[in-house]
Amino acid sequence: MRFARIDDTTLHYDLTPGDGVPVVFLNSLGTDLRIWDDVLPELAPGTPALRMDKRGHGLSGEGSNGNGAANMDRLIADAAGLMDHLGLAGALVCGVSVGGMIAQGLAAARPDLVRGLVLCCTGARIGDAESWAARIDTVQAGGLSPMADGILSRWFSPCFHSERPADLDGYRAMLTRTPATGYAAVCAVIRDTELSTRSAALRLPVHCIAGEDDLATPPDLVHLLADLIPDATIETIPRCAHLPCIEAPCVVAAAVNAMRVRLS
Repeated sequence: MRFARIDDTTLHYDLTPGDGVPVVFLNSLGTDLRIWDDVLPELAPGTPALRMDKRGHGLSGEGSNGNGAANMDRLIADAAGLMDHLGLAGALVCGVSVGGMIAQGLAAARPDLVRGLVLCCTGARIGDAESWAARIDTVQAGGLSPMADGILSRWFSPCFHSERPADLDGYRAMLTRTPATGYAAVCAVIRDTELSTRSAALRLPVHCIAGEDDLATPPDLVHLLADLIPDATIETIPRCAHLPCIEAPCVVAAAVNAMRVRLS
């Protein structure tokens, strides 16, 4: 385990050493850096890779206020601060869901750090204020356990549910052990974030990935994002929902490997 003090919090991260274009992975809501475990072995040999737990998730702290992230700019600054701390620049950033939103914002705010993006199951905006407000109220009232079935139905395809019950139980544990305050804080960040203007101004290679069975960020939403960013490409993975890094790690790794070749 590795930790770094970035501004007002301590971030947990894992860094695989290597040469060439580094890859930075950014997680979804309610998960930690282990969601990329099956992607890493499929990367080209010698790929330097950074994974991190955003504040209020995994083993990272929630910040000096004890309530997690205040806004998207704070999450962007955390990622940038950790990359600066580790001396990583000119990276390929691969983010899923809110991690993909952070990646878009990071590319806009710190183009020196980001040379390309792989954006999985994400958008310039995700959901609406009413649905996020309802989720925040629910988690603050009763924690994550009562919400787990509904969340897992969006995370994973029907095939995953029927064919991988033990894995489903494991990811349920990851979700329900996320601090409720950290989870609610990131829900509020997603509720308040609209990146269309920033993302439309991006001028770097971008590849988008959608999951055919994704109920959280349906393929149409990911296509809207790809249409928004000049020259972005897109692919849709069959029999895959919201977390392709878990359901289709070879596809995600192939996209990352191809983008690294393009950037080299």
